[in-house]
Amino acid sequence: MSKSHTSNVVISQSGDAQNYNTPSDLSPAATNEVSPLKQRISNLFTIFCAGCALISDGYQNGLMTMTNVVLRKEYPKEYTSNVSTRVSNALLIGMIIGQIVIGLICDYRGRKFAIVFTTAMIVVGGILGTAAHGVTPAGMFWMLTVARGVTGFGTGGEYPSSSASASEAANEHALKQRGPIFILVTNLPLAFGGPLVVSIFLIVYSCTGMAHLSTLWRVCFGIGCIFPLVIFYFRIKMLNSKLYRRGAIQKRVPYLLILRYYWKSLLGTCGAWFLYDFVTFPNGIFSGTILSSVVKDGSIKSTAEWQLLLGAIALPGVAIGALLCRPLGRKNTMMLGFGGFLVFGLIIGCAYDRIIKIVPLFVVFYGLMQSSGNLGPGDMLGLLSSEGYATGVRGTCYGLSAAFGKAGAAVGTQAFTPVQRHLGKKWTFIIAAICGISGILVTWLFVPDISGDDLAIEDEKFRAYLVAHGWDHEMGENDLAALADEAAPPAFVKQEA
Repeated sequence: MSKSHTSNVVISQSGDAQNYNTPSDLSPAATNEVSPLKQRISNLFTIFCAGCALISDGYQNGLMTMTNVVLRKEYPKEYTSNVSTRVSNALLIGMIIGQIVIGLICDYRGRKFAIVFTTAMIVVGGILGTAAHGVTPAGMFWMLTVARGVTGFGTGGEYPSSSASASEAANEHALKQRGPIFILVTNLPLAFGGPLVVSIFLIVYSCTGMAHLSTLWRVCFGIGCIFPLVIFYFRIKMLNSKLYRRGAIQKRVPYLLILRYYWKSLLGTCGAWFLYDFVTFPNGIFSGTILSSVVKDGSIKSTAEWQLLLGAIALPGVAIGALLCRPLGRKNTMMLGFGGFLVFGLIIGCAYDRIIKIVPLFVVFYGLMQSSGNLGPGDMLGLLSSEGYATGVRGTCYGLSAAFGKAGAAVGTQAFTPVQRHLGKKWTFIIAAICGISGILVTWLFVPDISGDDLAIEDEKFRAYLVAHGWDHEMGENDLAALADEAAPPAFVKQEA
């Protein structure tokens, strides 16, 4: 059995944080500990690569926005609304599976293993999409569906693996600024991916024109492979975080105890993410279709230009959320963002028939609704899911929460066309307002108000809970592995018992 080690932070029975011996107090020879410099460099690259990887995710999320418009022009009879929904939903189904599976893997096998695997899957899916072919257009659309599913598995897996590793690296590198740093390397790249894909689309379109629409969307698919390939080498060289090497649970995972301890938090993050993605994803995927029906000429270029403006208006919300998360608090900022869904959704929905006659005004209000989503749940759900759960189960709980979000996205995408057809286009925005008020209630009732303390504090509380309830197995890996009760501070064990 390896030597017992303790973490940097302990909460005494009085609730005060205290320091006690850590592996860094022992000789490297005795602990085989990773050198501080090597860990620090790895943390910096982990944070940087998370941002680059999630730009790729944002790119893939927004790729079908203009591709749907192009394929509808190229195959007006074959590319029906049902086919469009199926191809768009393939990414979401893949993401749901990827988030759950990779969430489990990144806790069980480590952040590095999961991250390298997801990067490879995104590249494979992108290549399959670029080369999509069939004897008939229907066959090609089925191959495209499979390719988007493979890509979705990879992009979905990036959520828990990249986010968990970025949060842990930021915690070790810049604790006080962990929240803003996390947002700037996760949701900002995700949000930036939308305008980026439209910008690339316009550049490629200027080269191909209407005469080569197949080349247009295939080149855009192929470019999506470049982003993960750029950082692949650095991800192979990365280290698991110190928090993970101390808190990992790789054997006899106590799933029932995890559920008992975190059930309320899971209700909050899963429920809020479902509502957020139910609104955001279909409005993102079909925003090009919405704009093409509102813009007078409805051309591909004109639609793309308005789409770019829409994405640009939505971006500042990410930065505002990063600024507000510390002074206003994570929970309050998230409720503020859901409030934006309520306000702007009602404005657009109730005045839809008049507001669409003024395209710039429609785009501004539409962009403000999306910006408020970025400001609130877009920023805070990932942050809360990375901070609110212990390191040993962070990937699993984050992945489960995000998977519920993508389930909401799939339901919203599937319901989008029937809602427009049977209730009218304005109801897509009125439903967004209803989801806004529902999101406020779910957040208020179930989401914990996290202050941004050291992640090691939550780790020790969870470790003590496990020990107090009879779970005493090895936690951690390599230089920081130890039995749970050997590493748990006495104050915790006594308090929880």
